[in-house]
Amino acid sequence: MNGGEIIGRVLRAQGVRFLFTLCGGHISPILVGCKAQGIRVVDTRHEATAVFAADAVARLTGIPGVAAVTAGPGLTNTLTAVQNARLAQSPLVLLGGATATVLRGRGALQDIDQMSLIRSSVKWAAQAKRVRDLEPLLRRALRVAAEGTPGPVFLECPVDLLYDEALVRQWYVAKSTPRPGAGIGEHAIAAYLRLHLNRQFAQVHAPSEVAETITPPSPQPSDVAAAAQRIATAQRPLMVIGSQAMLDVGAVSALRAAVEQLGIPVYLSGMARGLLGANHPLQMRHKRRDALRAADLVILAGVPCDFRLDYGAHIRPRTPVVAVNRNRHDLRLNRRPQVGAVTDASAFLRAVAQAAPASVPDRTPWFGELRERDTQRESEISAQAVPSDSGVNPLALCKQIDGELADDSMIVADGGDFVATASYILSPRDALSWLDPGVFGTLGVGAGFALAAKLCRPETELWTLFGDGALGYSLMEFDTFVRHGIGLVAVVGNDACWSQIAREQVEVLKDDVGCPLRPSDYHAAAEGLGAKGLVIRNDGESAAVLRSARELARAGQPVLVNALLGGSDFRKGSISM
Repeated sequence: MNGGEIIGRVLRAQGVRFLFTLCGGHISPILVGCKAQGIRVVDTRHEATAVFAADAVARLTGIPGVAAVTAGPGLTNTLTAVQNARLAQSPLVLLGGATATVLRGRGALQDIDQMSLIRSSVKWAAQAKRVRDLEPLLRRALRVAAEGTPGPVFLECPVDLLYDEALVRQWYVAKSTPRPGAGIGEHAIAAYLRLHLNRQFAQVHAPSEVAETITPPSPQPSDVAAAAQRIATAQRPLMVIGSQAMLDVGAVSALRAAVEQLGIPVYLSGMARGLLGANHPLQMRHKRRDALRAADLVILAGVPCDFRLDYGAHIRPRTPVVAVNRNRHDLRLNRRPQVGAVTDASAFLRAVAQAAPASVPDRTPWFGELRERDTQRESEISAQAVPSDSGVNPLALCKQIDGELADDSMIVADGGDFVATASYILSPRDALSWLDPGVFGTLGVGAGFALAAKLCRPETELWTLFGDGALGYSLMEFDTFVRHGIGLVAVVGNDACWSQIAREQVEVLKDDVGCPLRPSDYHAAAEGLGAKGLVIRNDGESAAVLRSARELARAGQPVLVNALLGGSDFRKGSISM
């Protein structure tokens, strides 16, 4: 049994269904070993896409996503995606190939100090040195990735631990057999290599079939009671639920029931978007800053006081805060809560819902105030979503897309201005039906996230929204979609510009340098990669083109809709610092 087979068996036992990769000689046995265990090996056109896909699988299934990349540049190409997973708190295992153990530091192909490079980006990193190390290290990797505050981990797998022992011994013999009449030095090297091989392949056993079980942290009863008491007396409570509350995928339905039982107005962000479905009476969508300033109690469920809450300034200094977070640092970031629980946000809210008394103050005026703000903002958006004389109005297009969304649809968001505009308008239909990069704001997640979403939920209707800048990172992956039969509707908002940057740069600095793009025929590029390309040139074409795209996607065809946008100042002043 070689190292690749061991890795495949351990991953299968853990319930891993997909391995994302870009092939390389250092990792070939891992790919073959996983395929032999029934794990689907999904090859992409860039290593970052493979890691983004593994990240999304983790978010959608709760099981750590797994990617394998070759040594050197294969690993360095993943760094942005690994950091994105770290900041998004996604459990992910990255398997990295490496040069042979005895050639490390001797100038071998693609040999760099990978451990020093990756350590600052992951929760844990380890280097296998013998074949028998692979199983315990991989099991630990899977456990560490998922426990506590989840995140990415890295396991380095040298190439001579992965191939069959007989083949590796042939490699070593070819390199080390002393020449006739060789001196003591060559014989010593040969003896050392034989000893090294014997240690390397000693005591290799078939891996266990037992899976690692990770239980989310449980809330303390005192924290639950304190939060329940504050909720019971608050007249203007407000709750903000973030991505971290969705880590326990199996408890999503119970979380929704708990939120409904608490009956508190709620804003949903990140992966929590869609938790309550579309148009739920408890969910508020607009004017969150104004609502937070007016609240007399704020509950932050898996949401830190970072730039998204203006470092805590959105909440009045005297307003009590109940914060729950798996990460102790994030719990107290920029604002010390009156009740702070280091635990799983979903488990905490479910426990609080059980402990909260049935009798609460009349909050009808509070709901009315929040609803009035929402209605006002919706009216403002509708007034701006009118047909444009020059190109497609992005607001009108997003409203058209929202009207086309099926009840089982999923949305992947990858971009700046166009995608952020869509976030004001689109209503995800169900829990775990919205995927965006998370707090890192990374461009380029779209193809990997879409790939994972369709593999995890093949029957769902998948929409992927790209800005034209972001599409530059993912366009080549339409080849991947075609090869793997990924039917989806991708819409690129093409305004030939990095508009989110240009809008403020031009006003402040009077120069658009670095911002303009070309109104490229992205639909034609998709056709060249085997997908279907469609184009929307004006608002009157949107409905027919989107419906045609849906029909093609349902038949298993990846479709790229190139929407030629007109100008918009909808998000003027939206730059974050």
